[in-house]
Amino acid sequence: MSEQQSTGWIGGKNAFGDFAPGMVHYTDKVLFDEVWEREGLSKRDRSLITVAALTAMGKMDQLKFHLAHARTNGVTEEELKEAITQLAFYTGWPNGMGAMTVAKQVFGGEE
Repeated sequence: MSEQQSTGWIGGKNAFGDFAPGMVHYTDKVLFDEVWEREGLSKRDRSLITVAALTAMGKMDQLKFHLAHARTNGVTEEELKEAITQLAFYTGWPNGMGAMTVAKQVFGGEE
């Protein structure tokens, strides 16, 4: 049984309900049920890769979810902050700054 099935987490359904059934299907059944459940990588590694990709592309809306998801998958806040710092030099300073701003919000550092 997948994490999605065991926890009842259905992100696409929560985001779109009946508005976009195709997106719900591909998000919940393909991406989070099939891709994230593959045996080739741990969920922890998948989370680090996803955070890196989203940071590199400047996709801060999706990064917000995936930083929290990474913590669920065993990546610590300190590891994520260190990864973002490393990424800033390879993905562009604005992307790194944007990602760290999102991390601060997600991790409760926003005052």
